[in-house]
Parts: sequence; structure tokens; C-alpha cells
Amino acid sequence: MKIPNTKVLFVAGFGPIVRDKKASQKLYVDLLRLPLKSQDDYYHTDELAGVKYFALWPLSQAAQSCFGSDEWPAEIPAPQAWLELDVENIEESTAELQSQGYKLLVAAKKEPWGQIVTRFLGPEGLLIGVTYTPWMRGETRVA
Repeated sequence: MKIPNTKVLFVAGFGPIVRDKKASQKLYVDLLRLPLKSQDDYYHTDELAGVKYFALWPLSQAAQSCFGSDEWPAEIPAPQAWLELDVENIEESTAELQSQGYKLLVAAKKEPWGQIVTRFLGPEGLLIGVTYTPWMRGETRVA
């Protein structure tokens, strides 16, 4: 259904639905150091650069990226959404996630389009990628 006179200008916000406050705070505030402020258990910020890319990512493609198969493994809960955070140093971020006990689905994998990504499931079931995305940093994009 098309809504007349409606044109999305940008992604105004995105974030996980939190079920375990402590686990989410550990990941997003303590480990990833997002500049989040607390307001009655609602962590938020308007100081993080906006979304550079938005997509409806088919589960089969997410499975291919994480597992090399079009099928998401039945023993791993399928994510309801995805979030990618470009980080300063992908190797250090990957090592830190591992040292904190996160089960990585893929670690510092170079995708065919040139992005390097580490993926894992966050405490909310969100498929999270910490990435190095060259073209979003003004570098050459691989075709």
C-alpha cells in the first residue's frame, strides 16, 4: 500500500528491543562504548552518526554471510533484525568480543564487496556486525 505524499528522508532511529538490561548494557555501553545516556532504564543518544545503509536483508543471505549456506541453522535462533557498527579497528574489536565470551558466527571475514565483518547474535537476538566498510570511509569500493 502506498501512502500518498509520504517520502522517507532518512532513518531517524534504530535499536534493539531489550529483554536483558544488564546484558544489553554490557554490550552496547561497556564493550562497544556507544555514547548512550540512561533515563529510567532507557538508553539513548542523538550523538551517534546516522545510518549509512538500510536494507531488508533476506534471512537466506544473512545465513550465507554467516554460515556459507542459504539455510539458517535450526539450533541457532533466527534474528529478527540486523545492525552493523563500523569500528575503528576490526581485529581489536573482534578479539575483544571473543575475550568477553560472545559466540562469533563469523570473525573478520572479508566479503566479496570488500567489507570486513564479524557477526554475532546480541542478547536481544539481533544479528550484529562489527565492520570495516571502506567506501563508507571514503576509500574505494570493490565492485
